[in-house]
Amino acid sequence: MQGMPSASDIRICERITREHGKTFYFSTYMLPAEKRRAVWAVYAYCRLADDIVDRAAARNLTVEEAYSELAAWEAQLDSPVDAVPRAFALVRSHWRIDATPARDLLRGLRMDLDNRRYATWEELAQYCYCVASTVGLLVTPILGVRDERAWEYARDLGMAMQLTNILRDVGEDFRLGRVYLPLEDLERFGYPLSALAQGVVDDAFRSLMAFEIERARSYYRAARPGVAMLERSGQMSVLAASSLYGSILGRIESNDYDVFTRRAHVPLSGKVLRLPAILFGFLQLRTSSFG
Repeated sequence: MQGMPSASDIRICERITREHGKTFYFSTYMLPAEKRRAVWAVYAYCRLADDIVDRAAARNLTVEEAYSELAAWEAQLDSPVDAVPRAFALVRSHWRIDATPARDLLRGLRMDLDNRRYATWEELAQYCYCVASTVGLLVTPILGVRDERAWEYARDLGMAMQLTNILRDVGEDFRLGRVYLPLEDLERFGYPLSALAQGVVDDAFRSLMAFEIERARSYYRAARPGVAMLERSGQMSVLAASSLYGSILGRIESNDYDVFTRRAHVPLSGKVLRLPAILFGFLQLRTSSFG
């Protein structure tokens, strides 16, 4: 396929991004228009794939039926029919994006159908790579690579963001029958699954969450050098996404680690207030060896 997505297909991709990824959508407005639209197409394809799994129970789908829908969605990587896969295919062609990370994403989503517990951090890390680092690998060619090491840093940022999602949504995920916190960590901090089921926020849970938050922050720190390895036009957007997503962790702490009755989020006013710091970080990159 050649050419760029139609305006109508891109409008659909934009709507999906705006409705489901508010922080992500906000950060895309720091990209040039052509790159912004391309990133919307990537996000929309990945989001709709995720929805197949997330909404399977509400739609009374069996595991086999959800598998079948994921297979049909994956088939549209090669033979796109619907608006979002059409846009995604054209974006991949234009920006020379390998489809392998998209297939890895779908493999990760199948894990949600097969496995709702992760015994160790190593198991969870593989899941995080599949459902989040892959998105970073898909958008990196759009952002522009000036150093091949940028790919590894993109993986780290995806890990950080997925861990942030997991920590924000502990309560919501449990109600869906999912536990992403490694079971070895629950045991280490003396916090049983029975307490998780009751939404208990005690010292054991606070210690557990503090440990996981530091793990997420370590990935944000590890990913930061990669920003300078992107083309200038993509740096501000990645800094914004990293900063704004990372600030959710601080919100969890401010809520005394209550992720059962309070959802940690950064309102629009909070995003705007962080812009000067994001801009300062961007200007600092101008003095780097990659500038």
